[in-house]
Amino acid sequence: MPTIKTVSTDNAPKAIGPYSQAVSANGLIFCSGQIALDPKSGNIVGATAAEQATQVMKNLAAVLEAGGSKLSQVVKTTIFLKNMADFAAVNEIYAKAMGDHRPARATIEAARLPKDALVEIDCIALA
Repeated sequence: MPTIKTVSTDNAPKAIGPYSQAVSANGLIFCSGQIALDPKSGNIVGATAAEQATQVMKNLAAVLEAGGSKLSQVVKTTIFLKNMADFAAVNEIYAKAMGDHRPARATIEAARLPKDALVEIDCIALA
């Protein structure tokens, strides 16, 4: 029987709903969507999509680390943007955080994100 384990860290924002920061199962880590919340204050960091994407990637990296993984082990991401006009700016931040690693990805424009964030990113990674 597969083991499902909750992943949690104080280095990323607490979940703002009835979900976990991430769950690991069968050698994979499924990270919930991260927005640009500061882990300590719980406030949104950044006024632009690029600034928010920087914090989002830091949050994802912290959750992955808590689960025994890292950004270079991500196999799939989904990026949710409030405005698709921010695609290029977010791509620049995403590419910098991922380095030469290029996981599969989808990008979706969403009418509204939690806490009126401009960017949300989730991912699946190898544990």
